[in-house]
Parts: sequence; C-alpha cells; structure tokens
Amino acid sequence: MDRIYLRDLQINAVVGVYDWEQRLQRPLRFDIELAADTRIAAHSGEIGDTVDYEAVANVVRAIVTREPHALLESLAEEIAEALMAQFASPWVRIVLGKPGAVPGVREVGIEIERGSLSS
Repeated sequence: MDRIYLRDLQINAVVGVYDWEQRLQRPLRFDIELAADTRIAAHSGEIGDTVDYEAVANVVRAIVTREPHALLESLAEEIAEALMAQFASPWVRIVLGKPGAVPGVREVGIEIERGSLSS
C-alpha cells in the first residue's frame, strides 16, 4: 500500500483544557499520512484517481477551526475518522503538535495511527 503525506501543516486554533487556553488561538502543527493505492493515478495522470493533498488539508482545517477542542487526543481522533471516511483510506497516521504549550519544551503533542496497512 502506498502512502501520501502532508508535512508541517500549520493551523491556528483554540485547543486546551484551561480557561485561559479557551480564549486564544495558538498554532498547531500536523504531519499526516494516508494509505492509498496510487497506481491508477500513476498511469492516468488524473487527480481524480488519487488523494488530493489540498482536499486533505481542507478537511483538517475545517475540523480544527470549527470549534474549540479541550484535548489534542480528541482532535486527532476526529481528524483520523474524517480522513479515513472521506478518502476511503484503510490507514492513517496523524502527528499533532502544540508548540510552546509547556515552558521549556519546544512542542508537545500526540501521534495516533488508525486502521491497517495491509495491501
């Protein structure tokens, strides 16, 4: 199974469990991978035969900016479920980082993997 990916997608959003976090936007950073069979697109040269990278980014942006989230975990899970459903992908990996969230730490975050990579 092939994989398409987006690296370092950055979106400002409201995420956090504390009251003060729910009042301000902070940058979030995403690395996203989706399993996809790219053989048809490789031969046809048609975007409709593969996963459109911009469409993936737009799905993530829509979820992230729709409403505040308390936990990175719930945000990552919602994104994984949406991407697998919308792009018929059997597997997804999401790395979600929140830079500057903890003093002295460049970035905190979560990495989740859902589904299976069997071909």
